Amino acid sequence: MKAPTRLSGKQKAAILLVSMRPDVSSEIFKHLKEEEIEDLTMEIASLKRVQPDQRDKVLEEFHELVIAREYLDHGGIEYARDLLEKALGRAKADDIINRLTASLQVRPFDFARKTDAGQLLNFIQNEHPQTIALILAYLDPEQAGLILSSLPPELQVNVARRLAKLDGTTPEVLQEIESTLEQRLSAFVVDDYTQAGGIESAVSILSMVDRATEKTIIDSLEEEEPALAEEIRKRMFVFEDIIILDDRSIQKVLREVDSKDLALALKIASEEVSSRILKNMSKRAAEMLQEDIEFMGPARLRDIEETQQKIVSTIRRLEDTGEIIIARGGEDEVIV
Repeated sequence: MKAPTRLSGKQKAAILLVSMRPDVSSEIFKHLKEEEIEDLTMEIASLKRVQPDQRDKVLEEFHELVIAREYLDHGGIEYARDLLEKALGRAKADDIINRLTASLQVRPFDFARKTDAGQLLNFIQNEHPQTIALILAYLDPEQAGLILSSLPPELQVNVARRLAKLDGTTPEVLQEIESTLEQRLSAFVVDDYTQAGGIESAVSILSMVDRATEKTIIDSLEEEEPALAEEIRKRMFVFEDIIILDDRSIQKVLREVDSKDLALALKIASEEVSSRILKNMSKRAAEMLQEDIEFMGPARLRDIEETQQKIVSTIRRLEDTGEIIIARGGEDEVIV
């Protein structure tokens, strides 16, 4: 007797779609990428007669994955595994969980992202700085910023430095940390390495802490690793972020900036930034600035970016002296 042919993931998806009502299948297609739609259309077109037992098996597998996903969303991997084991046995539960995590590529520390930052702080503050940095790298920046702000100053610097230097982390290390912390987190990683951390991650998190915490960390890094501190500093506030300043602060910045520098900086700026700048100038000054930009000859991108960075440095200086305020996470709203 000929062994049944093992179906691929695409073939199962095609069988599932043709087993549904056309209106349901078309609704699913709306949520797929163009290449996915093309692949599935090809599979559906090449389908021969689907045997009832084959269709039933695909529908049963799909139903199991849906139930498992609901368990996963409710309480994490271990919760889902526990319920499935009780209902279907260990072997079947492991098979479903493995298929689910492989298809979803569940991001590590998913459970931690749903946990209150204060509770998480109590749980991880006594861990090794490298462990804390790794966990923060997988959290939402605002959540990670709150935790980083609450750590002791010396530990803040240590963690921020390690966070900025994080590169690839093996699944084994992730699973060991999650197990040690006794969190029911998603730790099944499809790739050999997961990417988290690095300069951008450190910048995202530091952008969400209060100014005092940020200054403590950056100043300490400046002494220990000047190049790293400078790289982080350059990315903390970019020219396009001018739109988050209030009108009074923008006007203060404009008084400190040379008009020629401003015209060059706005040459490649977004319409939103340009409009915000012009709105805070007198009608005559705005018209002159627009004329300067319009009649300006070609300029090197590097020169424009350097000029934008010069203006950003002015903004940072004004913030340091307390003349302007940049809205940040972890700070109370300022009422004028």
